[in-house]
Amino acid sequence: MPRGRYSLHDPHDHTPLGEEHFHCAPGPSGWRYVAQLTHPDGGHRGSVDLAVDALGRPIRLELNAAGWQVRGAAVDGVTWVRTDPTGTEATEGNVRAPGFTGTSPAFLIATARLLRLVPGGPATRVRLVALTDPVLAARTVDQAWALLSRAEHPTDSGPLVVDEYRVTALDTGEVHTVHIAGDVVLAAPGIELEHLETPPSTFPEGDFPEDDDFDAGI
Repeated sequence: MPRGRYSLHDPHDHTPLGEEHFHCAPGPSGWRYVAQLTHPDGGHRGSVDLAVDALGRPIRLELNAAGWQVRGAAVDGVTWVRTDPTGTEATEGNVRAPGFTGTSPAFLIATARLLRLVPGGPATRVRLVALTDPVLAARTVDQAWALLSRAEHPTDSGPLVVDEYRVTALDTGEVHTVHIAGDVVLAAPGIELEHLETPPSTFPEGDFPEDDDFDAGI
């Protein structure tokens, strides 16, 4: 069970946003990631609890930040409920998309599991619901993911397989690179892995999910 700490910063001006203290683990029916977020001064900032099934689809999501809470899951695409800080009102949303995204590294792992890309293969387009800081507002984004390479690196605990992805925001054309090993993000825009107590977990390989939400389905 990987357990560690990410540092988070603004990917454009590098302003520190705090840290994400996480643990995660694959299971017989999928993968779960749990984290506590802190401000740069160490104060509590929020939490993440994401569980995905064997195909990477969200079966449970709970985010908390600035008093706001979002709960969601894969229902008729993805469906979520966002509750205001007073707890007196709630708004619902639904989008024909296969998953969520946001600032947490957990979403990068989940999207990679959704797409199951082949190294050197063509880019795959995917529609996601982004839950944006600081108030977890939802917006729909389209991205293109390509797995550029898969390389094995020797470590003291054995070989480490690292995937290098190119992720393109289709609304702005902005391109960035994401490095993932198993169920841990090694580096991505705004994300640095600062500490890892145990090696990343590996996922069993499976067939690519047949789902209309991919490519032409959006």
